[in-house]
Amino acid sequence: MITIKTKLSTSLTVLMTAAALLAGCSGGSPAALPEDDPAATSPSPSPSLQPSASATPGPSASPAPEQNPSPSSSVVPDITATPASTPETSPSASPSSEAKQTDKPAPSPSPTDPSREAVSWYYMKKEKGEVPRFPSETKQYKPEHRVIYVGTGKKVYLTFDTGGPLGDVDAMLQTLKDNDVKANYFLAGYNVKKHPDFLRRLVDDGHLVANHTMTHKDFTTLTDEQVKQEIEEYEAMYKEITGEEIPRFFRFPYGKYSMHLLDLVSEMNYSSVFWSTAMRDWEPRENGAEDPYNDIMNNLHDGNIILMHQGSEENIEALDRIIKSIKEEGYEFGLLSDFNE
Repeated sequence: MITIKTKLSTSLTVLMTAAALLAGCSGGSPAALPEDDPAATSPSPSPSLQPSASATPGPSASPAPEQNPSPSSSVVPDITATPASTPETSPSASPSSEAKQTDKPAPSPSPTDPSREAVSWYYMKKEKGEVPRFPSETKQYKPEHRVIYVGTGKKVYLTFDTGGPLGDVDAMLQTLKDNDVKANYFLAGYNVKKHPDFLRRLVDDGHLVANHTMTHKDFTTLTDEQVKQEIEEYEAMYKEITGEEIPRFFRFPYGKYSMHLLDLVSEMNYSSVFWSTAMRDWEPRENGAEDPYNDIMNNLHDGNIILMHQGSEENIEALDRIIKSIKEEGYEFGLLSDFNE
């Protein structure tokens, strides 16, 4: 009796083993228990998209206190600058096995208008006294664009961008007055709204205040109508506060623009103003006031258009020394209106 049971048990074991082997050969597999299935115990994390860090944040990127936008890529490397890097895109997912089996070509991208391609302003520094090199896009500028980025002769144009804090206004204006220097200001519209007396004070002191948009947004992300609204609202606000027409000079926030935007701005009767000296002055400077002084004096050249952010404490602290040293080098200070003469 025992022998019969043993033989039956052995036969059943053999049959079960054979069935399992056949199932494996046919591609089947036994269902996993919940605790054995990774998907059942730890869901796969969703991929997170992180913006690529820009190698060179831009000098015209002083953030608004309310918005705190990241600076765009347009700073100037010391010797061998290259255009600001384009943020990297995430690699495309591998096509599925179904897609691989169908030999249909991928759809062609929609045609785009090259004149609307976003570019960032930058320059390539040379030795002191030599005019920097400028990006290849300058070859596409038309005379009617009236783009200004460097002048000629022994003249320097001091320009202040104010997309962020105003800084020590009294100290700055007193330094300019003490040195008999007139400067050029690109004030963001929300700062003018908050501090209309500052605008009146600048105009009364003989400084030039130009259009820097109402909200300091990247113009390459806006529609044409939004661009016009930003500029026209600024014009109306300037006239309401000062009683005068605004000087027809414009600076793109963050130095971001396109050939189409140059067309649009020039059609509104503005000259677009860039720069030939700038620095990372929206951040604390490692060596205090020595850094802005050295940045400017080591790149001083004929027709120099200097961009500074007035919210930088180090800039205001160094301003008197910078002005005096520039004058000692034989330069005089000018207003952007000189380019219309």
